[in-house]
Amino acid sequence: MKSTERISVALPKGRLLDVILRLLSKADIEMVSYKSQSRRLVFQDKCGHFQFFMLKPVDVPTYVEYGVADVGIVGRDVLLECQANVYQPLDLGVGQCTLAVAGLEGTAQADYKGLSAVRIATKYPRITTEYFTQRGVPVEIIYLSGSVELAPLLGLSERIVDLVSTGRTLAENGLEIIESICNVSARLVVNRASYQLKRPAVTNLIKRLTDVSPKTECSRPEL
Repeated sequence: MKSTERISVALPKGRLLDVILRLLSKADIEMVSYKSQSRRLVFQDKCGHFQFFMLKPVDVPTYVEYGVADVGIVGRDVLLECQANVYQPLDLGVGQCTLAVAGLEGTAQADYKGLSAVRIATKYPRITTEYFTQRGVPVEIIYLSGSVELAPLLGLSERIVDLVSTGRTLAENGLEIIESICNVSARLVVNRASYQLKRPAVTNLIKRLTDVSPKTECSRPEL
């Protein structure tokens, strides 16, 4: 690494973590004494250039936006929902899935004409509201933090909006995709001040991850 300046990295616990750690390893960045079952939340890398924080995915953009972490890795779905003021220089191309509208098999339709407000259960109230508002469809949002697939089965909602990877969970619960809202993958996010103050270290990290990522979408800083 050309720069010896240390930078802090916020990582999301959960489904993305293992694939992110493999990507970091390809970039020759490995944490010291990391164990998947450990309750530790702060780790160092073997070269002493990085400090890693383990966070809930929804908290990663907040830690980066407020400068506690210089950079972070998190799904695009989280970024769209929270709308944090962070720089997003790189699509890492891992953790790919789809944010979609789903409903019970045989009753799903994308045409909402003639319906009153559609009741939708989701972990993504902001994205869901904006998506349907832009289409002129009135909705009633029911926020759930997990197991949204149960909502249509038990009559809590007519539709759900959730992440879909293989579609297996939907199928096993008698649901099907009605329409896709957007594609989702892991993104590298950077604190705007850190991008200026620690530019050599941050840009070096961006380059290393770009070189090992299966798909990237580099963009100019949004200053």
